[in-house]
Amino acid sequence: MRENIYKRTLWIVVLSQIFGGAGLAAGITVGALIARDLFGLTTLTGVPAALFTLGSAATAFTIGRLTQKIGRRIGLSIGFFLGALGAIGVIIGTTLEWIPLFFVALFIYGAGTATNLQARYAGTDLALPTQRGKAVSIALVSTTLGAVAGPNLVGPMGRVAESLSLPTLTGPFILAASAYFIAGLILFIGLKPDPFLLAKELAKTQQPTATSLLEVTSKKGVILAALVLVITQFVMVAIMTMTPIHMEGHGAAIGAVGLVISLHVAAMYLPSLITGVLVDKIGRSPMIIAASVTLGITGILTLQAAGDSLVEMVIPLVLLGLGWNFGLIAGTSLLIDSTSIEVRAKYQGTIDVLVAIAGTLGSLVSGIIVGLTSYAHLGIVGMSMALLLLPILILYYRK
Repeated sequence: MRENIYKRTLWIVVLSQIFGGAGLAAGITVGALIARDLFGLTTLTGVPAALFTLGSAATAFTIGRLTQKIGRRIGLSIGFFLGALGAIGVIIGTTLEWIPLFFVALFIYGAGTATNLQARYAGTDLALPTQRGKAVSIALVSTTLGAVAGPNLVGPMGRVAESLSLPTLTGPFILAASAYFIAGLILFIGLKPDPFLLAKELAKTQQPTATSLLEVTSKKGVILAALVLVITQFVMVAIMTMTPIHMEGHGAAIGAVGLVISLHVAAMYLPSLITGVLVDKIGRSPMIIAASVTLGITGILTLQAAGDSLVEMVIPLVLLGLGWNFGLIAGTSLLIDSTSIEVRAKYQGTIDVLVAIAGTLGSLVSGIIVGLTSYAHLGIVGMSMALLLLPILILYYRK
């Protein structure tokens, strides 16, 4: 029975993540461009990413607590519905040029981002230890279709927005509102029985004797997992946020920006099936090293990346997505390994809060760095942060 429900749960997660990925892509692609038009300042173009990642942090915490009490189904559904509501608010705020509403709506829109990430855990609830990396990867790779299609639909969705007498750049948020709502509906209807609640019941039958919190939780493992997830998120968001601004500043067309971001997002999710197998086969630590090195190389390549050269922008952005992918799957698997089902959802929610805060800081800092210095200096910061994972891993094994 467990195996059948596990497989069914994965299919439901896959279906919801396809739509969730499409909703996620809107803010990545045009959020900074809308902010530039509203504010007229490059230094503030990181504000949208900061707001929706801050909203993501608040939602991740709430979903973690809700899941621990009432399961994945309700928590994830609410998160996606809030994301849809936020996207609608962004459309209205942008159209009316009402900045307070724009800010609040971006914060709420961040609920979709948090839910998209939290959904990866749903597939692991009933997975065996040797299946966890693969389960995470299946959830992530299913995001690829929507997330890659989203940026490439900037042009068509812009025309849809214009036909509705809305600003062109609100088009992707029309897509986001629809996609997030559908993703929430799929989970609300299809995620039965709830995999987390079932896993808790199975754990009780398999471990009739109560085990203390210290015995079921590896604090070292939790801390390392948190650092891996936080650092990879910071580096990825910082560089990704400023890429559209850097490219447009050098005369790149909006279509070229969409293509670069879509390839970046593809690299974030598409390699997941291979990454998941590697995480399960060769271990969490080697893949953490791979994440550090890959992100470090990304930082180096951005030093000379000309914004008007498609090749020079695609290569580092693809590596940026790949390094993030390595770090996310390895860190997520390590976190699951290090916690028991009795406390796992709380830890997952709390650490995803830290991940979202890291993304917030990354987006804010990136705007300031690029506004005051250059995109190349941002690459140096990203490289330095990424390579910190290597001494952290050494310290972890020396303790």
